Amino acid sequence: MALHPYDLYDVRSLLDEDERAVQDAVARFTDERVLPIIGECFDQARFPTELIHEMAELGLLGATLPAEYGCAGLNAVSYGLICQELERGDSGLRSFASVQSSLCMYPIFAYGSEEQRRRWLPEMAAGRVIGCFGLTEPHGGSDPGNMKTHARRDGDDWILNGSKMWITNGNLADIAIVWAKTDDGIQGFVVEKGFAGFSAQEIKHKMSLRASVTSALYFDDVRVPDANRLPNVKGLKGPLGCLTQARYGITWGPIGAAIACLDEALGYSRERILFDRPVAATQSAQIRLADWARRITAAQLLSLQLGRLKDAGKMQPTQVSLAKWNNCRMAIDIAREARDLLGGAGITTEHSPIRHALNLESVITYEGTETVHQLVVGRELTGINAF
Repeated sequence: MALHPYDLYDVRSLLDEDERAVQDAVARFTDERVLPIIGECFDQARFPTELIHEMAELGLLGATLPAEYGCAGLNAVSYGLICQELERGDSGLRSFASVQSSLCMYPIFAYGSEEQRRRWLPEMAAGRVIGCFGLTEPHGGSDPGNMKTHARRDGDDWILNGSKMWITNGNLADIAIVWAKTDDGIQGFVVEKGFAGFSAQEIKHKMSLRASVTSALYFDDVRVPDANRLPNVKGLKGPLGCLTQARYGITWGPIGAAIACLDEALGYSRERILFDRPVAATQSAQIRLADWARRITAAQLLSLQLGRLKDAGKMQPTQVSLAKWNNCRMAIDIAREARDLLGGAGITTEHSPIRHALNLESVITYEGTETVHQLVVGRELTGINAF
C-alpha cells in the first residue's frame, strides 16, 4: 500500500475524528477559495478581505476560545491544523488568522475583564471586528522591553503617545491591542479605530507577505478610557504570553507552505522532460524530493507533540522556540530549493514556491527571529542568558 507523499509517517492517523474534520474543512476552503485567487492577490499586493466572512463562518477566528464567546472551542492541535492548511494557501492568510486569534482575541480573553470579553470577542469571532497587535517598535525589534510608547493616567482616562511598526492587519483593524509603558509597568490597551490621534499608515513596496496588510501605527495624545485597559496583567509577561500563543500556531503554518512546494515540485518534475526522461527520473531530483519529505515529516511530528503538550497544559516556551526555529527553517529551505527545481518557471507567481519563499522571509523573522529562538534554546541548555 503506497504511502501518502506528504504524510509518510501517517501522522493523520494520530489525529482524532474532530481534528481530522477540522483539517478537511480548512483544506477544502484553501483548495476552493484561496488557491484560485491568491497568486493574483500576491501580485496585486491585496489581502482578500472577501474571505474574512467565510473564515469566520468556519470558526477559524479565535478557534480555541470558549463557545460562550461565539468561538469554536477547539483544542490546540485543531488550531495548529487550521494554521497549516491556511498557510498551504498563503502565509498572509494564516497571519491574518493568527493575529486575530492569538494576538488580539487571546489577550482580551486572558487579560481582559468579563465586560471586555462580552463586548469584543463575539464580534471578533464573527469577523465583524478586526484586530491588530501593537508591540514592535521601529527601533525595538527583538527587544520589546525597550519600547518608547507610553501611557500616563489622566483622571478616568489614559493619554497614549508613541508608535508601532510592522503591524499585521493595521489598516484593516477596528481595534488595536497596544502595549505601552506606564508608571505601573507595561500595560495593554484596546485602542479603537475612531479615537482621536490614532492613525495607521500602510507599509508599501513589500516583497514578502504581499497578500497581507502591514502597517505602522501612530498615537498622538490618544485618550483611552480606563475601561479599555486590560486589567489582569502587567509587565512583559502580557505581550510575551500572546506571542507564545501565536508562535505555537506558526510552528504548524510553515508545514503547509512546505507541503505546497513539495506538491508542485512533484507534479512539475513528473511532467518536465529533459534529455528524454522526466526530471523525476533523475537521482538528483529524487534525492531532493526525498529530503524535503524527511524534513516535513520531522516537522509534522514536532508540532503534533507540541500541540499535545499544549492541550495537556504542559507546553513550555522553549519547546515553542525549538519548533518555530526548526519548522520555519525547514520550510524556507524547501521553498527556495523547490523554486530552483522548477528552473525558469519557478520565478513566476504562476507557481507557488517563489511566493512561499518570499513570504517565509517574514515568517522566519516575525514572532522572534531564528537567532532569538536559537538563543532561547541555548539558555535552556546552559542556564546562561546570552541575549
